[in-house]
Amino acid sequence: MEIVPDALADALVVFTPSGRRGRFPLGTGVLDAARALGVDIDSVCGGRGLCGRCRVVPGFGDFAKHGIHSRPDHVGEGTRSEARYVRLHGELGTGRRLGCQARIEGDLLVDVPPESQVHAQVVRKAADALDILIDPSVRLHAVTVREPDMHEPSGDLRRLREALERDHGLVDLRVRPALLGTLQKALRRGDWHVTVAVHDGVEILAVRPGGLDAWGRLAGLAVDVGSTTIAAHLVDLASGEVLASAGAMNPQIRFGEDLMSRVSYVMMNPGGDVEMTAAVRTAVDGLLGRTCTDAGIDRTDVFDATVVANPVMHHLLLGIDPVELGGAPFALAVDEALSLDAADIELGAHPAAKLWVLPCIAGHVGADTAGAVLADRPDARTGNTLLIDVGTNAEIVLGNSERLLACSSPTGPAFEGAQISGGQRAAPGAIERVRIDPETLEPRFSVIGSTLWSDEAGFAEATVGTGVTGICGSGIIEVVAELFLAGVIDADGTIRGELAERSARVVADGRTFAYALHDESASGGVTIRITQNDVRQIQLAKAALYAGARLLMDRLGIERIDRLRLAGAFGNHIDVTYAMVLGLVPDCALDAAGSAGNAAGDGARIALLERGARDRIGALVRRIEKVETAMEPAFQAHFVEAMALPHRTAAFPELSKAVTLPARVAAADAGAARGRRASRRRARL
Repeated sequence: MEIVPDALADALVVFTPSGRRGRFPLGTGVLDAARALGVDIDSVCGGRGLCGRCRVVPGFGDFAKHGIHSRPDHVGEGTRSEARYVRLHGELGTGRRLGCQARIEGDLLVDVPPESQVHAQVVRKAADALDILIDPSVRLHAVTVREPDMHEPSGDLRRLREALERDHGLVDLRVRPALLGTLQKALRRGDWHVTVAVHDGVEILAVRPGGLDAWGRLAGLAVDVGSTTIAAHLVDLASGEVLASAGAMNPQIRFGEDLMSRVSYVMMNPGGDVEMTAAVRTAVDGLLGRTCTDAGIDRTDVFDATVVANPVMHHLLLGIDPVELGGAPFALAVDEALSLDAADIELGAHPAAKLWVLPCIAGHVGADTAGAVLADRPDARTGNTLLIDVGTNAEIVLGNSERLLACSSPTGPAFEGAQISGGQRAAPGAIERVRIDPETLEPRFSVIGSTLWSDEAGFAEATVGTGVTGICGSGIIEVVAELFLAGVIDADGTIRGELAERSARVVADGRTFAYALHDESASGGVTIRITQNDVRQIQLAKAALYAGARLLMDRLGIERIDRLRLAGAFGNHIDVTYAMVLGLVPDCALDAAGSAGNAAGDGARIALLERGARDRIGALVRRIEKVETAMEPAFQAHFVEAMALPHRTAAFPELSKAVTLPARVAAADAGAARGRRASRRRARL
């Protein structure tokens, strides 16, 4: 959406994470620009700098994805109101400004952090129930230590080691110097009865007075670092119980919506990788703090952590420059699993806490996919499973007990609302489900935050406070699929302008047509239209994903899949039937297709609770054959065929058992039909 208030407009402003942009006169307030664009920023003091709820983070550097160069002098200097707020309430935070006080003085990128959003994005990465063997890497061992004896002098550490070997068979245990400063007090406070936390049977992490019942919780943290969202689960290492879960937007999104945008940012802005590393580490540590608070435990009770992430996030979290991942041969700095200290990524758990990072599979297939494989186990099945983590870069695994293959496809951010005219991320008020009457072409829809459909009594009252704000990924999938099934869109993805004579929902939009899904302009609300460009963006994204899957099917020598699993926060909320109608995924029996939940995060939890799983996933990753789509000539051919809905030539017999698909038109006939429609449009003009 591009808004030009008047002819003097000469500064481009881009807001993240929404991606909304517009041009405004120099001197325009950031909050005013946000409101003009429909960007979600909180403010209750009338823009007087009193409430502090409109805090924003101006970003500086070259942002190739947004086509913008944002500099520090492009945002006005701090004001007296901001200085007064700081005197009364303390600092705003590193790099933060009050949106009501900051002024646009040049092209500017502005990030709106979650706490400043009226309707914060719903980070939907809940922990699924899993059947996990509880055998964590960090275990507690209670022992009674011999008291010191004048006649047999020996150090407290020596006698502690003796007790651990005698009672638990643990030998040659390492210790850190920091432990020695607390050892003697713990032994004497416990009257020589202590509980010891031991990592992997080789290192003493902590000693506390008393028996097991005096220790409290022994906790670990499983983290899934995605390019858009980060999810963390705090887990009791003794029972496997999930004590608390929390999610947040990845703050790196202000540097670029997708992975290659962030790599480009590093290329164009020396030191950009350091900025992004600091941002993601702060976010992960913040989730640790939130989950500990929710669970009512101290950070020092957290002794282990596991992490899954895509390759770029993996490298940035570890402080590795990701530039090599930006071009062939897409070389990883490290692909094997890493056993580190939690302090290495500035995670404020117990000072001796450990960190285990799952292995990456390939340059664009990361530890998150390894986690999904560990959770779903396609290698344990005789039939062919297609496992897809749908995101800005789709990661795809196909195979069975004998052979596994993996690749990635550059789907881009369209499925998350970016590059879509009325698109937004999942938040209260976002349309997430759509149905269109094939006879009248009238729509009905539901939004996040309400269980009612738009044509049901009480819908308006149920959405007071949010209203309808936009359309999120699952809604975009459904509305395009429904338009196709209703005949509003043809197999080539063209919105049929001749239907404007039949329904007021089909409206002219320049040289093309759009479908009016929702219009509240009369009451000051939003208007949501599905434009021809929106459909094209979805076609490009879905064709890339389908082509990647088809490429793996070719390599495996199969024509059909037996089982389909969609993973990730977005994949978890896609209706598989609609995904298949679009041709987002290959045909499969619908009862064998479904969600894998947050499989990457589940894999992180499995690795946290079952140390044998760490060896298992390491061996599995070495078995997986990597296919680089960018180097495969067949990928482009599959991509072109997959641009059609659901596909130019592929049959969908299983889908056809449940859904009546529009009749396909041969390419020549489709071209002739488009020509006839164009002629009729010109005649009307």
